[in-house]
Amino acid sequence: MKSLEEKLNLLKRELKDRNVRIMIIGLGSVGNYLLDYLLSTQDEKMEICVVGRNIEKMLPDVNIIKIASLIRGQNRSPVSIIESVDLNNVSEIIQAIDSYKPDIIVNSSRAYSGLKYGSISWKNVRAYGIWAPLSMKYTKNIMEAYEQAKSEAIVITTSYPDAVISWLESAGRAYPDFGSGNINHLIPRIKLAAAESMGIRDYWNIDVTMAVSHFHDVVISKEGRTEGVEMLVDIRYGGQKAAVDVDEVIAKCNIPMPVDAKRNMMNASSNFEIIQAILSTVRKGEKTKLHCPGVFGEIGGYPVIMDGTGKQIKAYICEEYFELGRMREKNKESIYLDGIEDVKNGVLIYTDELVDKVKSAFGVVLRKKVSLDELDDMCDFLIHEIIEQQI
Repeated sequence: MKSLEEKLNLLKRELKDRNVRIMIIGLGSVGNYLLDYLLSTQDEKMEICVVGRNIEKMLPDVNIIKIASLIRGQNRSPVSIIESVDLNNVSEIIQAIDSYKPDIIVNSSRAYSGLKYGSISWKNVRAYGIWAPLSMKYTKNIMEAYEQAKSEAIVITTSYPDAVISWLESAGRAYPDFGSGNINHLIPRIKLAAAESMGIRDYWNIDVTMAVSHFHDVVISKEGRTEGVEMLVDIRYGGQKAAVDVDEVIAKCNIPMPVDAKRNMMNASSNFEIIQAILSTVRKGEKTKLHCPGVFGEIGGYPVIMDGTGKQIKAYICEEYFELGRMREKNKESIYLDGIEDVKNGVLIYTDELVDKVKSAFGVVLRKKVSLDELDDMCDFLIHEIIEQQI
């Protein structure tokens, strides 16, 4: 598997002579929002393909987005559909990748659709890490297909990448280049809260740099607090460090939000931001900063730089504000509270605290360690013994 830098430089060369090809795998609410956002760019040099199992569901969704965007005068990108692709079947995914040859793949699929896992776990165990195997299920199959198809696409995945990407990387498997969401959802809240504290209107000119995992995206967003964990967060305005009380800013991040599928506007927007940053880097030679979970196979979320200003594109974790070792420590401290003790050698290790909470809340014993070979059994356990017993 090529490095992210190698893929970016390859894409830079490729796009001199042709359109970019984007594949969206899974057309649930995230995929639908993302398709709409991509068409809104009016990009005549973009082609989009959606992949899924049920053409009867996908076709009406694609058609209404195409027509609605054309009403707004935005639809300039052709959209095609690859149907009848079962994400449990690696060979069918290989065939889809082979036939379309995407430059960017977005995995927006879910192993158990129509349910926000947190509606079960947060009120009972205050941790999302329990669902990591379900997030891994289709990601693993897609990356196996990716490798067998010898694809060189840049891959973005949407489901708990804080642990899933490192789980694959630690096993020596092909892994997604970017994770979307999580820490990315927290940055805009901090900008709005900091602007309120500073009494300024142009919150878009505030620059935030942060390193933290999914747990703190949730607890800060839901409750405006950090569970006693000091945050690595740098807030700047006009190039200068902002004179704000970080605890006060964190408290103001607790704003009312939908709890249904409308929340997936954020995840789709995160995917959109990553795609736009990639295209700005390879097409225009720009330098961009993102906040992404799982990037480079790391546990948790980090600030990431893509720099296209030189002859060769560079991609790396930003250490301008925080040293990498500190960011790794903070992320492990954060994700521990989400129920993940560690990920190493292809094994996900739950915390003892999560195992105890699951037994108390659901009356079942959660195995402490889950290898990729045990993934299917673990997914069945989570679905049948916990999810289906709670809904």
